[in-house]
Amino acid sequence: MPADPLGQLRHERVDHRFKALPPDADGLTVAELAAERRSLFTGGFTTPVLALSAESVEHNLDLLQSYSERHGLVFAPHGKTSMSPQLFARQLERGAWGITVAVPHQARVLRAHGIQRIFLANELVDPAALRWLSAELDRDPDFRFVAYVDSVRGAELMDRALTEAGARRPLEVVVELGAGDGARTGARTEAECAAVADAIAATTTLRLVGVAGYEGEVPDADGDRVRAWLRRLVALAAGFDREGRFAAGSDVVISAGGSAWFDAVADVFAEIPALSRPVLKLLRSGAYVSHDDGHYRHLTPFNRVPDEGALRPAFRLWAQVVSRPTPGQAFLNAGKRDAAYDLDLPEAQVVRDAETGEIRPATGIEISGLSDQHGWVKTAPDADLEVGDWVGMGLSHPCTAFDKWQLIPLVEADGTVTDYIRTFF
Repeated sequence: MPADPLGQLRHERVDHRFKALPPDADGLTVAELAAERRSLFTGGFTTPVLALSAESVEHNLDLLQSYSERHGLVFAPHGKTSMSPQLFARQLERGAWGITVAVPHQARVLRAHGIQRIFLANELVDPAALRWLSAELDRDPDFRFVAYVDSVRGAELMDRALTEAGARRPLEVVVELGAGDGARTGARTEAECAAVADAIAATTTLRLVGVAGYEGEVPDADGDRVRAWLRRLVALAAGFDREGRFAAGSDVVISAGGSAWFDAVADVFAEIPALSRPVLKLLRSGAYVSHDDGHYRHLTPFNRVPDEGALRPAFRLWAQVVSRPTPGQAFLNAGKRDAAYDLDLPEAQVVRDAETGEIRPATGIEISGLSDQHGWVKTAPDADLEVGDWVGMGLSHPCTAFDKWQLIPLVEADGTVTDYIRTFF
């Protein structure tokens, strides 16, 4: 891997590949463009343009790391949200144990940027991916990788692929406990989990180091149901420990935690009894980095525990009014190619006047639909909106906002762009 992969990102040349960046910046490096500290509004950026609030990102990074430390949790934030090595680096600088991923490609991005601890919160049975992983583990003795297993068949496929690859280091795995009937992946019963553990023990290529799952898939989730499932997970780990199922010389990994129930994870993981060896209480929440103005604004556990702090939405998508065909209707030049829309439509928040540059609340303005490249806007009779105005919108669901933009301006409150966040989807 390159000696300074993050530094290489700053030397990447700006050109037509990156949406919304100033046309007159073509040929500059990212570092050179950042050093110019252009204004998002007057510095030549074209609309639509997605911006990340520098202040909100920093606040959110600090908040969840301090929350984890306060509750005795080890933090491995989910990287699928941003797929941004720059943000991963900031998470690690604040004390994150490592980064979580969902698929092999994401793990390859992390390794290309020097990440030494990766937790794969998913099953891994692809022979090609396992060959690559085996080579990485053999090449770098300091690299730690942990993956899910939820079936005897899965353990057998992993063993076959790793054996054929000539793996010298065994792969660390955790048994995934499913969140219930009709939920996503995971063995459904404790007996099935034990059978998976037996299958792992029958190999020389796999080491069982813990148990894990995702409480966000608990059917009809509420606080009581989520905590009940988390206690099942803890009891499974305690039972495996009593039975001597965990590999010698390893800590016991117990992992859960999306972005909607990390308060429940903190509560139940605080009850984990003493085991025969140290426990790694691994939290994986990832959407907190940018938070949002929709789905996670309503679901965040900080709504239930306000004394612990509050996350701040960091995304704002700016688009321009390009058509005002009737008094009750307008169209923006941003659509499905630019905005997250899988959970909620964007929320009109502010308008920047095309003539004066004044920013005012988006009173009487509602995003009613999205085409590929247009935002449909309903306007009330008193709405102050003209062709040429910019509309700033809040977004719902960070994961599907990040993945539409390869280079995202990081913007201070006054509109100054201080950096550019590179993503790899």
